[in-house]
Amino acid sequence: MNRRDFLITSGAALLWAGIGLRRTIAGENIKKQTTAYRKLRNLNVSAIGLGCLPMVGYYGGTYDKQKMIALIRRAFDQGVTFFDTAEVYGPYTSEEWVGEALKPMRHQVKIATKFGFGVEEGAPTALNSEQQHIRRAVEGSLKRLQTDHIDLLYQHRVDPKVPMEDVAGTVSDLIKEGKVLHWGLSEASAKSIRRAHSVCPLTAVQSEYSLIWREPETKIFPTLEELDIGLVPYCPLGRALLTGAINENSRFAKNDRRATLPMFTPKALVQNMQIVRLTEKWAKRKNITPAQFALVWLLSQNSWIVPIPGTTNPAHLTDFLGAMNIRLSSDELRDFETDYAQIRLVGHRADPFTESQIDK
Repeated sequence: MNRRDFLITSGAALLWAGIGLRRTIAGENIKKQTTAYRKLRNLNVSAIGLGCLPMVGYYGGTYDKQKMIALIRRAFDQGVTFFDTAEVYGPYTSEEWVGEALKPMRHQVKIATKFGFGVEEGAPTALNSEQQHIRRAVEGSLKRLQTDHIDLLYQHRVDPKVPMEDVAGTVSDLIKEGKVLHWGLSEASAKSIRRAHSVCPLTAVQSEYSLIWREPETKIFPTLEELDIGLVPYCPLGRALLTGAINENSRFAKNDRRATLPMFTPKALVQNMQIVRLTEKWAKRKNITPAQFALVWLLSQNSWIVPIPGTTNPAHLTDFLGAMNIRLSSDELRDFETDYAQIRLVGHRADPFTESQIDK
């Protein structure tokens, strides 16, 4: 039995049994999920985290602060201990809400945030990983998160103007000062991962990874495996495509991020319904929802993968957390790959400007 099959079939041995607790939030009785835990290198987190970007209107809409704080706390009550944000989300708004929401249980959770865009300099779309910028960004994040340390700090995007060794050196100093406990990269190439890791060991890499975007498997998986670095997939539900909430007739408002993405154009959606139907087929086979299957597939790939789906809807949160303890067997993974090989997805995952800032 190879290492991957062993991890899949013995997954139960990697889990901690959570205690079923009940708390009342806004008059509703909430049952805590039985929580599975995973390690990103030596950082212990819930097997599914919560991405806190959609709450600031990334996919359109305006959301009430108190309702989003209640949603974050609801996630904690249902077993989530890993929360992801960034200074550029809002900007600042997401960090502020996460900080306020998690202050009462700060020592029971892990918070990840990011630097790397010129928010402090008034240029939030420009890359900036200069030493002084990193320090300003971290001080701002600490204040907004109402904490004295960041559990996991990512470089949001690799800055080609600043040597990776210099970035790693700055973060290493912040770790020595106790302001940062772990660090990682987002959308980084294998080359950048190795350069960073040689100066200050990385805990995790965050990259888009899902059934609609599998490039990390060939680009960085071997490096992560070799160096014992975890992977944190963002958009693990394919920006809702894999949940069944989108069909070939869906259209997106101008302030919805998907309106700019080639994979979500009207023509591409017609073709890409293949992955929706395949996900629904396998969800039915496993007697789970499509969103749960999309996450279960990710969790079954490797023990060092921790997806961070985002939502603004309490019902959706409860739905995808139902995937926490479900896995696919090695036989099921092989059967799924046979089915997956029969479909063809079209359209890139990013617009040209966003793609230009992704490290190759």
